[in-house]
Amino acid sequence: MAHTVLALRDIVVRYNGLAALRLASLALQTGEVLAILGANGAGKSTLLRVMALLQRPDEGTVELFGVEAQPKKSLKLRRRVATVFQNPLLLNESVYNNAALGLRLRGMAGREIERRLTPWLERLGIAHLANRTARSLSGGEAQRASLARAFAVEPELLLLDEPFAAVDPVSRELLVLDFHVIVRETRTAAVLVTHDRQEGFALADRIGVLKEGRLVQLGAREEVFQRPATASVAAIVGVENRIHGVVEAFDGEFSTIAADGILICAKRPSSPGTKVVVCVRSEDIFFERRHCPARGWNQFSGRIIEIAAGIDNYRIILHCGACRWIALIPRRQFMALGLALGNEAAFGCEAATLHVIEAGEKHSSFFD
Repeated sequence: MAHTVLALRDIVVRYNGLAALRLASLALQTGEVLAILGANGAGKSTLLRVMALLQRPDEGTVELFGVEAQPKKSLKLRRRVATVFQNPLLLNESVYNNAALGLRLRGMAGREIERRLTPWLERLGIAHLANRTARSLSGGEAQRASLARAFAVEPELLLLDEPFAAVDPVSRELLVLDFHVIVRETRTAAVLVTHDRQEGFALADRIGVLKEGRLVQLGAREEVFQRPATASVAAIVGVENRIHGVVEAFDGEFSTIAADGILICAKRPSSPGTKVVVCVRSEDIFFERRHCPARGWNQFSGRIIEIAAGIDNYRIILHCGACRWIALIPRRQFMALGLALGNEAAFGCEAATLHVIEAGEKHSSFFD
């Protein structure tokens, strides 16, 4: 049975009299992984410090494991929590001693420390480095030592602040995969603060999006990434095509939207005259022409103005009417189509894949 591990209510944090964080409510259940996304300065690290009881909010309450975190109870509650930071906080000692630090601070002795720590050093692939000085480790190895220290204390709540940001790409990919498996196996409740949307989507059950200190959307990862609540959330979760338009008609199933010289068909009930933002993920655009376009299919033609090569995909930017469209297509398909800079290209997208947001739309449950 799931239990509430963390609950925040009516949280306000101010710096120099200005509110840096305003949060009406947020809860985390046993075994759940929550990713907090947002740009730099959105309030992500402040939120994590409040969760970790490292910073007291100016207003509101924090509950951990059903207990309100008052000053006299904070130390006892913090011992049930582990925190991993972007830059590993390692002493100039051996890897083993660094990884054992959390257990020592909890008053454990040598044999018990060894019993609990050694499996984690082995699980995270650094047992052979146990006697090495921590300062000699690579970024990925150092962060594995930090994770070993965190998991060894068997935390009921794990808090991570950009934990993989300073790790090189190859090590990072492997570390993220290992972390994903471990956190699922142990059913550790975790909050991951990151600006990396791919990382957040890969690891989390739910996604929260912070903007200017406010939680502007919170939901299942598919919901947040595919149906962002506002245009600004769409930008944060990587929806590159955000096209402003006005609804011309609704036939009971599809809306027709006029946008800078083109007409877009979307499967969304909207009243004529409504100003909207049409969101189209770049990977949902297809390069193909249909001589008799099927109902619910958008077909356009545009001039290719930019091509960026990638290992797996090519990123293509097209001008169509007064709009700029961005498409992401597999490398093999790009080669087969023979697309080139300056070419006119046919492209399209299904109406069902488009997400339409009313301009200025707000979701009251997340806003003051």
